[in-house]
Amino acid sequence: MSRCASKELDPGLRRDDEEIFWNRITQSGIKLLSIATRYAVFGQPIAHSLSPRIHASFGAQLGIPVDYRAIEAGPNDFADALARFAEEGGRGANITLPLKQDAMAHCADISDRASRCRSINTLTRYDDRWHGDSTDGVGLLRDLLLHLDFDPNSKNCLVLGAGGAARAVAFALSDAQVRRLAIANRTQARADDLARALGAAPRVDVLRWNDLPDTSAFDLVINATAAGHSDASLDLPRNLVTKETLVYDLSYGPAAMRFVEWAHANGARASDGLGMLVEQAAESFLIWHGQRPETTPVLAEMRALTGSRGA
Repeated sequence: MSRCASKELDPGLRRDDEEIFWNRITQSGIKLLSIATRYAVFGQPIAHSLSPRIHASFGAQLGIPVDYRAIEAGPNDFADALARFAEEGGRGANITLPLKQDAMAHCADISDRASRCRSINTLTRYDDRWHGDSTDGVGLLRDLLLHLDFDPNSKNCLVLGAGGAARAVAFALSDAQVRRLAIANRTQARADDLARALGAAPRVDVLRWNDLPDTSAFDLVINATAAGHSDASLDLPRNLVTKETLVYDLSYGPAAMRFVEWAHANGARASDGLGMLVEQAAESFLIWHGQRPETTPVLAEMRALTGSRGA
């Protein structure tokens, strides 16, 4: 992903090696992709997924017929479900929890950004093989820039969590040249591992969870944990935010509610991750169909459907 220093730069641009990777896909498979009709999202649970509605809206907007389904699959039956999907003409798939790491084993090759974050959320099929990418990071950056009027360049940022979603977010923020990237995770070793993977630029440091009450406020605080899905509280101190802080939960709907309410109670701006969901879907749509849909009307449609609100 190219470094994104201002709103005028397209946050969807990639590193040179990403361009090479997807140019190879375009040159080898674009005709195949253009006639493909079957797409899906795999995960567990998956019945709640908005992805079929989002891709249907993208297709309607651009006049592209889209057959996109939600397929329930867990770690034990994902391989068989993906194989059946391919046999039935599947040409592209989104991957969500808990399968983003498992998907890597089914890919002939993966993009640099997927390799760095060790997870995949987008599969593209050509030459009878799957090719993997991660569009989560670029989805976050596009939501911040285009819908929330927040440029992370030169900002102080805190990421809560160190799993696959946190890794995608952390590398995206690093590419956006934040001033400071702090990582806090209840399991210290995982945060240390992520910090080592990120390297020295930008300034990366690991905060012990117990030290958060002694930390100064951040410009951006991102919840990349799964706490909201179990209705667990993160028990965060109010000193992490000011009225200028943007607080962002990667989840949306009820799973993001407690974190968003905590932010508002402490005077900060807050948003759930619905915009990121729409933007990462648009990036997948671009990979599969060669056209990027307009996301603003689709995001508004999804917010109206779910009753969700951005900052």
